Amino acid sequence: MKTAILTAAVVLAMPAFAFAKDKCADAKDQATMNQCADASFRKSDKKLNELYKQIETRLKDDADTKKLLVQAQQDWIKFRDAECNFQIAGAAGGSVVPMLLSMCMDGLTQSRVKDFEGYLNCKEGDLSCSVPAAN
Repeated sequence: MKTAILTAAVVLAMPAFAFAKDKCADAKDQATMNQCADASFRKSDKKLNELYKQIETRLKDDADTKKLLVQAQQDWIKFRDAECNFQIAGAAGGSVVPMLLSMCMDGLTQSRVKDFEGYLNCKEGDLSCSVPAAN
């Protein structure tokens, strides 16, 4: 069962690498696939950090909400890490683990990026949004 899940994860991951324009496009060894997945995650994480800083800037005059943002992000990072460790447990000890971990973290980070982009695009007067509109 674990082998089938692991095989399915690798097969599903392959199309993402096929569209890359660098060494990732032709990655055939696990070390290169691990590096490519890590690079993708790092790119998403960089974007997330940029958006986080923009949100922090908009909250500069609201210490209470900024504190909630910091706590939410710390808790989200703990969730992301725990969720990804759970997801890859079936592959423990395998050479595919770094790739699967990076892919999981990348996917969850991209989802968080979309959340942050939504916060930054709230309309003036939207009471369901804690981030003030840009001036």
